[in-house]
Amino acid sequence: MTEDEAVDDELLTIGAFAARARLSAKALRLYDRLGLLPPAHVDEVSGYRYYRVGQVERARLVALLRQLDMPLARVAEVVEAPDGAAAADRLTAYWADVEARVAGQRTLAEYLRGRLSGRSSEMYGKFVVETVDVPEQVVISEARHILAGELPTWIGASLDRLEQGARECGGSTAAPFVVYHSEVSMESDGPAESCVPVADEAAARAWAEKQGRARETKVRVEPAQRLAYARITKAQVAHPQILAAFEAVEEWIAREGLEQAGPCREVYFADWDAAGAEDPVCDVAFPVR
Repeated sequence: MTEDEAVDDELLTIGAFAARARLSAKALRLYDRLGLLPPAHVDEVSGYRYYRVGQVERARLVALLRQLDMPLARVAEVVEAPDGAAAADRLTAYWADVEARVAGQRTLAEYLRGRLSGRSSEMYGKFVVETVDVPEQVVISEARHILAGELPTWIGASLDRLEQGARECGGSTAAPFVVYHSEVSMESDGPAESCVPVADEAAARAWAEKQGRARETKVRVEPAQRLAYARITKAQVAHPQILAAFEAVEEWIAREGLEQAGPCREVYFADWDAAGAEDPVCDVAFPVR
């Protein structure tokens, strides 16, 4: 054994190790429970924890990652990476998520400043509101109680499943849409309902019967109705821009002396993956009378 290896194997008490690692003893106990930084030795009689000097570098890495507000599960992914390059890639992925979240919060703050300062009408003026008459439709649908953070992924996955199902139901007859039966936010979980209009009601009911209740799949008939809607771009679908679009439609409905006649919805009429940020992809709409 070399001198360096001997130093690395030297055992330190939890207090001495905490001082070298710049971590508290409480944090070390937590990281031990999570398997992030188990002690090298635990005395069977006293229960005292001992760490090797060679564990200091890992402990300091954990401490630095936590300074980035990285959740412990993501810290584990980084420190357990097979090599430095993989660890760096995992850190890069985490930081990209952070920057996306901060960008969304920055946009939300600007939106709220507009509301609080009385500039709402200025924001609403960005949206053109029109009406369209929609005939009665048979739809296959999938409902779920869901929070806002999970919504984009679920919408894409559920509409993909329904559009595949539509092939067994005579094919789809109109653009898919998502209905919000109650508020979906970070605190309220809806439910939301993804819908695809189909041609054959009998085939649709047979298809839904095969699906069982696992995804709350069903068939229903949407009545003929008039929708008040604003067309938005792919960039505007992001939260909170989409909130301003919904509020613009609500304001227009009230100004025109109309009444909301059902839950709000998003109608997706374009190829999402192929669309650019400024391409129109979605109508935000309310049934009106």
